[in-house]
Amino acid sequence: MVKLGKQERKEKYFTTLEKYWTQFGKVIIVGVDNVQSKQMQRVRHVLRNRCELLMGKNTLMRKCLRDMAEKSGDTDFIPAVLEHVKGNIGFLFTDMEVADVKEVLAEHKIQAPAKAGIVAPVDVFVPDGPTGMGPEKTSFFQALNLPTKIVKGIISIMNQTKVVNAGEKVGLSEAKLLNMMNISPFFYGVELIQIVDNGAIYPPSVLEITTEFLMAKFATGVANVASVSLSIGFPTKASGPHSLVNGFKNVMAVALAADLDFGKEHAGLANAKLFLSDPAAFASANPGGGGGGGGAPAAAAAAPAAAAPEPEEESEEDMAMGLFD
Repeated sequence: MVKLGKQERKEKYFTTLEKYWTQFGKVIIVGVDNVQSKQMQRVRHVLRNRCELLMGKNTLMRKCLRDMAEKSGDTDFIPAVLEHVKGNIGFLFTDMEVADVKEVLAEHKIQAPAKAGIVAPVDVFVPDGPTGMGPEKTSFFQALNLPTKIVKGIISIMNQTKVVNAGEKVGLSEAKLLNMMNISPFFYGVELIQIVDNGAIYPPSVLEITTEFLMAKFATGVANVASVSLSIGFPTKASGPHSLVNGFKNVMAVALAADLDFGKEHAGLANAKLFLSDPAAFASANPGGGGGGGGAPAAAAAAPAAAAPEPEEESEEDMAMGLFD
């Protein structure tokens, strides 16, 4: 096979990237930090005939995307994609659902030990309990300010302690300690960074949005609109039910204060009058609190009357007994 020259390799790369960009419906920008070559081979094998993973230098990617933008006259979309072409990234072209791609990539993550100088993706904790190491290793724990004690000649950590914060570099002492304790806290794999789909660019966190999440956000928004509408006195569909309930309560209050009678058709007003006239009797006749809703208040009002009487205090004569009486 004839080895291609530098210029020919660039032209072939440009042709391939442009071909995949127009052939597939979705483009996923993926990160490959700390991913091993064998791990990449397994991912390519699993996604064969369904996805195309194209890696390359960032300068080549940017150059190709700029040329594509000039040809198509796109001055907004492709330049927005260029902002994410940084670091160890690649392009994953596919027509699959992004959620399915994410699931496949998550299955091919591998566990790895902590190394000095790498950025920790998650917080790392050292568990409490015996470490299996002798007292000669105490200096490692002292360097990290870990509370320890010696139990039967073995170093034991007293409390679970965080040794590495997410987003910070792992220090040399932390890496040595974690390796000595056989703790491999990190999982590395091909990570989704940005998703390019139908002219939109969005992060993978959008995939976590569910119907329940949207309904909860919508309910919160409706409640906020109703609160503002009631505060400023501006009627809206959100505040309408609350306004009707508040208006009914006002009518009930005026009717009770003026001792008005609206007839048998208004059972709520009649029940309210019965409750105010004799709370205990109304509560016993309506144990479920129906009608005027006075079950709980009536029980609370009757509670002091039903309280047991306090025992009488003993007389002073009874308390004045001698030691030998």
